[in-house]
Amino acid sequence: MAAPSKKAQPPCLYSFESPDALSTGLAAFCIAAQDAALEKGTNFKIAISGGSLPKVLGQDLIGREGVQWDKWEVFFADERVVPLDHPDSNYASVNEHLFSKVPIPKKNIHVIDVSLLDNPEAVADEYEKQMIATFVGSNAIAFPRFDLILLGVGPDGHTCSLFPGHPLLEEMDGWVAYLDDSPKPPPIRITLTYPVLNHAYRVAFVATGAGKQEILQKALDRPEEGLPCSRVKVISPGLTYWFADNAATELVQYGRTKFEGSFKL
Repeated sequence: MAAPSKKAQPPCLYSFESPDALSTGLAAFCIAAQDAALEKGTNFKIAISGGSLPKVLGQDLIGREGVQWDKWEVFFADERVVPLDHPDSNYASVNEHLFSKVPIPKKNIHVIDVSLLDNPEAVADEYEKQMIATFVGSNAIAFPRFDLILLGVGPDGHTCSLFPGHPLLEEMDGWVAYLDDSPKPPPIRITLTYPVLNHAYRVAFVATGAGKQEILQKALDRPEEGLPCSRVKVISPGLTYWFADNAATELVQYGRTKFEGSFKL
């Protein structure tokens, strides 16, 4: 297989009439990504963020035909360095809205080592080792290639735990990094880095509601401003997608792509 080029393709924007329609479309997209992954491998490697994303993701995916839950290998695009049952835990949120309702094997869900909570650098290092064990095998690779990474976007344009003006925006070597000065509580977190995001086969942002109008306009119409979410530029043959509802895209001039309800990636 030829090595991917360094050039990123323009993002693909899907805008839906309602959050319910978005959830239905996102479920179809996840299944298509799963099927594409299983055509070339034995499992579907996905990374998921927290926030409002787990609820949107779980709404239509639970009970959907065609989901091969035993093939899903799940990581977190970022995580708060807190116990797994803590209200701030991304795992706890995804577990509430998705994992606890589907037959996904617990061994396939990669969580932080809570015995290391007092040492966030060690938490990040251990989580990176989990990724290495999953992705590397007998091959030497510079960065993992997730089949799908699902992300949200904050009102300041942050994604994962990559915040405007933060030094981690320039991290280009590690797979997983830690920060102890997040401008949004809780302060101590780990996050995937840009090289990992940009080497994925697919990255999909999910945003709903009128409260996201301004940030989506900046992210899609003025990417040169360099918001953290705009700096996700998946290298070819990968692609960046935006799943949003019409309320969130009302101010966006960027071109929409018609979402086909049934498709193959």
